[in-house]
Amino acid sequence: MYLHEVDMELERRGHKFVRYADDMNIYVGSQRAGERVLESMTVFLEKKMKLEVNQKKSKVGSPRELKFLGFTLARRSGGAVIRIHQTAKLRIIAKLKSMTKRSRGVSLDKILDEVKMSMRGWINYYGIAQIKKFLQQTDMWLRSRIRMYIWKQWKKPKTRIKALMKLGATADEAKRISYSRKGYWRSVHTKEVQSKLSNKRLETRGLLNLTKYFESIH
Repeated sequence: MYLHEVDMELERRGHKFVRYADDMNIYVGSQRAGERVLESMTVFLEKKMKLEVNQKKSKVGSPRELKFLGFTLARRSGGAVIRIHQTAKLRIIAKLKSMTKRSRGVSLDKILDEVKMSMRGWINYYGIAQIKKFLQQTDMWLRSRIRMYIWKQWKKPKTRIKALMKLGATADEAKRISYSRKGYWRSVHTKEVQSKLSNKRLETRGLLNLTKYFESIH
């Protein structure tokens, strides 16, 4: 509410702008014009409004590079499209990596619930952007992380053999991968593990299919 006067000043100057709380972008035609506006608005905010401008976060640049509320703009024939900024992608991947860390020592159900709650909110927010390809890639990576968590939970070869056979593997298939010296990541990418811990089986267990959820709300 306090910054409403800033909106009025920008309108008076004839600038195109967008503001959410204290996060604001002002759109001008060139780098030089941007530098002039940044300097003059800094004076306005600090002298008249008695506010301190964060110099580290205030900069001039292309809307295709600078982010606003986690988004950037991209050029497309006939206009522009909204894209998610790279930092938002890196942040959610880091969060998922922390949730699915093999050493967490919590139940798989708890992890799947956390992933579902977090990703539903994330997709609901960022879903206005072009994120389908990113979600497809994340789906594949996330399934591998969950398979790896399950593989570690089974721990001993005998437990793995029993679990795989219960899921439909032959004794030879189960023994071949269970006694393998491959690490966790390589093991969960074998056909023995991927076919028995299939995408469908993981979804039935409770893993949210990110791409399907995105499509369901769009």
